[in-house]
Amino acid sequence: MTRICFFGESFVNGTSDPECLGWTGRICAAACQQGHDITYYNLGVRRQTSTELKKRWLDEVSCRLSPEFDSKIVFSFGVNDTTLENGKTRVDCSTSIENLYHILGTAKQMFPVLMVGPPPTPEREQNNRIACLSAHYADVCQKLDIAYLDIFTQLQSSAIWFKEAAANDCYHPGAGGYTELANIVQSWSSWLSWF
Repeated sequence: MTRICFFGESFVNGTSDPECLGWTGRICAAACQQGHDITYYNLGVRRQTSTELKKRWLDEVSCRLSPEFDSKIVFSFGVNDTTLENGKTRVDCSTSIENLYHILGTAKQMFPVLMVGPPPTPEREQNNRIACLSAHYADVCQKLDIAYLDIFTQLQSSAIWFKEAAANDCYHPGAGGYTELANIVQSWSSWLSWF
């Protein structure tokens, strides 16, 4: 049996998906349909930044994973760090990078880890910040020898992602957008290698 914790914010949570699956539920359901025995924990918390995640993830992993099981962790965050509040980003870029180093560096010593980058939003200026952060995150993952999936670039050309987000709250897609994201993740060689 494989136990997988997914950590992040609203995009991990699957916010606004009428099917309440998001991409994490979909990729785990697909793996189960292929005969894999998975216990999956969706630990996405809306509006959380990397700073808030850094404070909570270790306690939550400790409650759910142990070396006696085939335990794994997937992280995906960053959009909230780049959101403007009172004229500045909620977490500045250098702190966001430090948080990622700390989180992944610690997690890697415990269990296999994957990192899925932040997705785009329909807001152009924020997208510039997300693209920049995603590139930094990729660099951190390369240095730590952790597989990184750049979903930002792939979803930039997704009509359904932006159409559903625009029809909703300008951030979160519906079932179609999350299905598209799930398809990207479940065809990723690093995810497939876990099974």
